[in-house]
Amino acid sequence: MSVETITETTQYLTFKLTEEVFALEVAKVREILEYSTVTKVPQTPDYMRGVINLRGSVVPVVDLRLKFGMSAIEQTVNTCIIVTEVELNGETMQLGALADSVQEVNEMEPEQIEAAPKIGTRLNTDFIKGMGKQDNNFVMILDIDRVFNSKEMADIQGDDSQA
Repeated sequence: MSVETITETTQYLTFKLTEEVFALEVAKVREILEYSTVTKVPQTPDYMRGVINLRGSVVPVVDLRLKFGMSAIEQTVNTCIIVTEVELNGETMQLGALADSVQEVNEMEPEQIEAAPKIGTRLNTDFIKGMGKQDNNFVMILDIDRVFNSKEMADIQGDDSQA
């Protein structure tokens, strides 16, 4: 979904990774959990922190800071897991994303959102849906369905058929 397709006021959950503020559409967020024990899964990418048991379901947990080339998350009392729904090959799966802290839910009008910056041809910014303006600051609105490519999602799910 591009900025041009955002035609109505949308609610976004804002959260922090280091000092940067990111946002996800509230419709993609299932719940927010306190950080708890994450079971490490061997031979997974660095950003794949492991899995949690969410009411009997296995939910993979990823560290978005590592995925975005930032330093690993330092666990604090504010560290949380944002459980989102991600579309992959027509299927919906739950994915937990580590965040330094959750901020708030904000509504943004289409005119408050600008297109994602095009930073040369080598950097992929397809996972940025747009740049929201909030209190004279920018908020990076993520397209969670595009943060991970299909091979990475297969790695997260532990599916070798995509490799």
